[in-house]
Amino acid sequence: EVTVNYRHGLPVITLTLPTRSERCRFTVKPMVTTIGAFLRDVQREDKGIERAEVFATDGSKVSDATLMEVLLMNDFKLVINNTAYSVSPPVKDKLSSEHATEMEDIKSLVHRLFVALHLEDHQVRKERELLQKLDHLKEELLPLEQMKARIMDSADAKTSRLLWVGLALMSTQGGALAWLTWWVYSWDIMEPVTYFITYGSAMAFYAYFVLTRQDYIYPDAKDRQFLHYFYRKSKKQHFNVERYNKLKEDLAEAEESLRRLRQPLHLRLPIQEINDKD
Repeated sequence: EVTVNYRHGLPVITLTLPTRSERCRFTVKPMVTTIGAFLRDVQREDKGIERAEVFATDGSKVSDATLMEVLLMNDFKLVINNTAYSVSPPVKDKLSSEHATEMEDIKSLVHRLFVALHLEDHQVRKERELLQKLDHLKEELLPLEQMKARIMDSADAKTSRLLWVGLALMSTQGGALAWLTWWVYSWDIMEPVTYFITYGSAMAFYAYFVLTRQDYIYPDAKDRQFLHYFYRKSKKQHFNVERYNKLKEDLAEAEESLRRLRQPLHLRLPIQEINDKD
C-alpha cells in the first residue's frame, strides 16, 4: 500500500520497499521535485527496484518531467517492478483568507529582514562594480573625447570661414550693384537685373527646402554645415561616431545606476521602494 500524507505543509509518500520489505517515507517538495527525481530517489533507496513508473488512472504513462504538485492533484498508479499500487492523494485543505493574509505578512517580514541583513553588502559590491565600469568607460572615452574636440574645432573654424565668405560675397554684390546703378548705368537699366537676382535667390532658398525639407533659417543652416564638416573630418581621421555615442550612453547609464544605488544608502530605504516611488 502506498499512502500520501501532509506534514508541515509537505507531502510525505510512504511505500513498502520490495527487497527490504520495510516501509519507507519520502518527503517531496511538490513545486520543485519532478516525478523522475522522486522515482530515482526510490530506486536509490532500494537497489532491487528495476522498474519504477507512474501511470494515470486511464492507463497513460505520466512524463518524468511532470512536477509532483501536478501529480498529487489526482489519483494515479505507481508501478514498482511488476506490482501496481493505486494511490489516492488526500485533498489538501485550502487556507482561509485570514490565514493566507497572515502568511503573506510573514513572508513580507522575512523578505524585509533578509533585505536589512544583506542589502548593504550587495550594494557595496554593486557600487564597486559600477565604479570599475565607470573608470573603464572613461579610459576608453578619453582619447575619443580629445579627437572629437580637435574635429569640432576644425569644423567650427571652417563653418565660421564659410559664414564670413558669405558675408563678403553679399557685400561685394551690394557694392557692385550700387556702382553699376549710380556710376555706370541708371536705375531703369539695373532694376530688371536686381529683380532677377532677387528671384534667383528665392529659387535658391526653395531648392534648399526641396533638398533638406527645412526652411532656410540661418542658425539651422549653420548647424547643418557644421555637421557636414564634422562627419567628413571624422571619416578622414577614422573617428567612430557610433562607438563614441554608444560609450557615452553606457557611461550615462552607469552613472544613473550609481546614483540610484547610492540614494537608498543615504536614505536607508530598500531599492524596491525607490523603484516604486519612481
